[in-house]
Amino acid sequence: MNTNPIYLALDFPRLETAEAVARKVAGHIGGLKLGLEFFCAHGHHGVHEIAKIGLPIFLDLKLHDIPNTVAGAMQAIHVLQPSIVTVHAGGGRAMMEDAKAAAGEHCKVVGVTLLTSLDESDMAATGIGGSAHDQVMRLADLAHSSGLDGIVCSGHEVASVHSQWKDGFFVVPGLRPADPHGKGSHGDQKRTVTPRQARDAGASVLVIGRPIARAEDPVAAARAIEGTL
Repeated sequence: MNTNPIYLALDFPRLETAEAVARKVAGHIGGLKLGLEFFCAHGHHGVHEIAKIGLPIFLDLKLHDIPNTVAGAMQAIHVLQPSIVTVHAGGGRAMMEDAKAAAGEHCKVVGVTLLTSLDESDMAATGIGGSAHDQVMRLADLAHSSGLDGIVCSGHEVASVHSQWKDGFFVVPGLRPADPHGKGSHGDQKRTVTPRQARDAGASVLVIGRPIARAEDPVAAARAIEGTL
């Protein structure tokens, strides 16, 4: 896998736009993340087109269903040869075990713990007690014991998870570059850190979208973030 930990999130409704941005910054990133919006809009064809750029593909589909269905979905994307695929750790042990068993030989399966758009008030509203940190740690332990390669978590929890899962593969989204003026927008993310902070805490992959993809100069933005790592 590419040694550059930056994976660009290509969350664009138009395939041509996603492809153009990805080609511009390809020399300054390590991979490309295609999420649910992209996959629903463009399907296998879109993934194949983006894969022609020559970077590892991270399919962030957050699969969450009964074990047999998730295993079938994993088998259906073998042909796309993704480097990373996400499932929801909340789907339980059997689902995660089956997802990993059905994955391609060179595909890392990582469990989504707690979405970075959620905080403890959101957790409480869905009946989950305790802190965000505690919930992430519980699901990280479950993902580890289920045989997954790693987890997705925010930069606030990655150091704690890394201390208990030394060889885990940790994907950190919700990253925002340091703003010297303190005016950077976090969008819909509630638990953010900088790319450097996440990397220092043990992140294997840094998922960055808007700060690069929506920048006036995506290449300059990617180079600036790359230069902090």
